[in-house]
Amino acid sequence: MKVTPVILCGGSGTRLWPLSRKSYPKQFSKIVGDTSLFQRSAGRLAGAGFAAPVVVTGSDFRFIVTEQLAAQGIDPGAILIEPEGRNTAPAVLAAALYALNEDPEAVLLVAPSDHLIPDEAAFHAAVEAGKSAVLQGKLVTFGITPTHAETAYGYLEVAEKPGDAVAPIPLSRFVEKPDLATATRMLEQGTFLWNAGIFLFRAKDMLAAFEAHAPEIVAPVRDAVQQGKPDLGFLRLAPEPWCQAEDISIDYAVMERSDNLAVVPFTGHWSDLGGWDAVWREAAPDARGVVATGEATAIDCDDTLLRSDSDRLEVVGIGLKNVMAIAMNDAVLVVDISRAQDVKLAVSALKQKKAPQATEFPKDHRPWGWFESLVVGDRFQVKRILVHPGAALSLQSHFHRSEHWIVVEGTARVTINDEVKLVTENESVYIPVGSKHRMENPGKVPMVLIEVQTGTYVGEDDIVRYEDVYARQ
Repeated sequence: MKVTPVILCGGSGTRLWPLSRKSYPKQFSKIVGDTSLFQRSAGRLAGAGFAAPVVVTGSDFRFIVTEQLAAQGIDPGAILIEPEGRNTAPAVLAAALYALNEDPEAVLLVAPSDHLIPDEAAFHAAVEAGKSAVLQGKLVTFGITPTHAETAYGYLEVAEKPGDAVAPIPLSRFVEKPDLATATRMLEQGTFLWNAGIFLFRAKDMLAAFEAHAPEIVAPVRDAVQQGKPDLGFLRLAPEPWCQAEDISIDYAVMERSDNLAVVPFTGHWSDLGGWDAVWREAAPDARGVVATGEATAIDCDDTLLRSDSDRLEVVGIGLKNVMAIAMNDAVLVVDISRAQDVKLAVSALKQKKAPQATEFPKDHRPWGWFESLVVGDRFQVKRILVHPGAALSLQSHFHRSEHWIVVEGTARVTINDEVKLVTENESVYIPVGSKHRMENPGKVPMVLIEVQTGTYVGEDDIVRYEDVYARQ
C-alpha cells in the first residue's frame, strides 16, 4: 500500500516574526539546519512506501514550492492552489477529492509543512502501524507523547495509557489548548497526547466523514476541484465555489465529530516550532542556556537566544537573562522568553502602523529568483536582483522610471526594445523610461545584478507586462 503525502503549506506563522511573514512564512525558511522546514517535511514523506506528494498552497507560494522541491530532487504529484486560505478542512477535502479522481482506494497522509521530526525512521514506523486501522475504515491521527506541560498545543485523550508497542489505540476525545494547571494534571495522568495535526486515512473514508458531519462544505469544494484550471503545472481551484466553503479546521469540521477514530502514539522527538522559545530549545542551548546563531555574540548571558539573519548586522548581548533577540535587515525583535507566544501582537501593532515589515519579507521572492531593496530615496532605489539559471523576467516597461543594470555575477541576456545583447560581469546597461525591456539568465549559474532606478516614482506597481512565461498579469 503506497501512501500519498498531502503537504499543507499555506500558513503565515506570525509567532516567528520577523523571520516568518505573510509574504514568506516560516515553512520556507531555514530555521533549524540548512534546509527549510517545508523541504524537510517533503523529504520525510518521500522514498519507499510513498507516492509523489500533493501540495496544497497559496498562489503567492507556488513557485517557491516548486523551487524548493526541485532543490531536494522531489517531483510533486500535484500542486493545488487555494484562491484564498479557508483553514485545513477545505484543504484536506480538496486533496481527498483530487486523489479519488486518480485512485478510488487512495490512502493519504496529511501533514503540516512546518513541523520538525528528526527521527524519520520512527515516524515511518508510526505511519506503517497506522495502516492496519486505515484498512478498517478508521481515520487515524498521531499523538505525540508529551515531555512537559505545554499550553500551546491541543491534546488527544486516549482510552488507555499507551504501551511500548507502536500500534493504533482508541481515541476518546480532542481537548482544546489547556491552561498550565490543566496541562500539568493531564501530563500526570498519562492518557493525554499532544495533537500533532497529522492524519492518515483512505480518501473515500474522509469524504464519507465530511458528508456525514460537514456536508455543507462538500459541494463548494467539489465544485472548486472539478472547475479548477491547470496553470503551468499547477491546478488552480475555482475561486467562486471555493470561497463559499466554511473557514474551519479539519478537527472542528470532522475529526471531533467522528466515531471511527484511532490514534498512533509517537514517542519520537517532535516540535511544531510554534514560537521562538521552541526554536531556542531545538537549537541545543549551551551549559548556560545560550544560543547564538548567525552574526551573534553573547557575553555573560543566561537562557538567551541571539540570532542574526543578516550578514550585515551584528547582534551582541551582554548580561541578558531569559531574553530573545532576533535581527533581520529591516526589523529587530526583543522579547522575554516567557512572552514568546505573544510575538503575534507585534505583527498586529505593526499592521496598525501600516509598517511594511508586518507582512513583507526583505527579499521579494519571484518565480525567476528574488530581489531586495538596498537603498530607497525620494527619486531613486537601489536593488540587488538574483535570477536563476534559465529563468527570465517578463518583457515590460515603466512609465515613471529609468534603470541602470550592473551585472556583478554571471551573464545577463538583455532586451531593450528591438536590441538583444549579452552583458557580463562588470558591464552595465541603461534602460530609458518607457522602453520595453527584459533580463534573462542564459547561463548555468545564478546571475546577480545591481539595479539603480531613478524617476518620479519607483513603486513595484509601475509596470506594464507584454510577455511573461509565468502568466502573471
